[in-house]
Amino acid sequence: MFFWYIGVSVLAVVLVFQSVGVDYRLIAVGALLPNAINLLFGHRAFGSTLAFPVIVLLVVMISTIGKSRLMRRRWLCLPIGIFSGLVLSGAFTNGAQFWWPLSGIGFGSSADFPSGVVLIVEEIVGIVACWWLVGRYDLWQPGPRRAFLRTGRLELSEN
Repeated sequence: MFFWYIGVSVLAVVLVFQSVGVDYRLIAVGALLPNAINLLFGHRAFGSTLAFPVIVLLVVMISTIGKSRLMRRRWLCLPIGIFSGLVLSGAFTNGAQFWWPLSGIGFGSSADFPSGVVLIVEEIVGIVACWWLVGRYDLWQPGPRRAFLRTGRLELSEN
């Protein structure tokens, strides 16, 4: 449940936004955050709610008041990644969890993880997405890879 979130989230954002200003490192971290938060609870909980990315979005917007527009745009990638992670995990399929706290104080049933076969297929799809991104943006070469790790941007080489 690693490559599925990173690869598909980054690929989806690349295809949807088509912007060189996106920090894809924060997209990847954001996509993993719902599961990381849920690990703290031991089951699907706050990380699988709509409240989680909305709160992160509010924190980003409030904490970047008076800061550069570039900083705000970069940090907005974190809640975008979280929203992507929620979509990929199917969090919206459990209404009691997704709409918490509007649906009540409990998180509902937490035994809704996909089967082992589904997890394997998801990871393979994620690896293919990562492989495509590495090839498309020449991340197998030291220069573009260093630039990505330093800036978070994916730029097509001029070859």
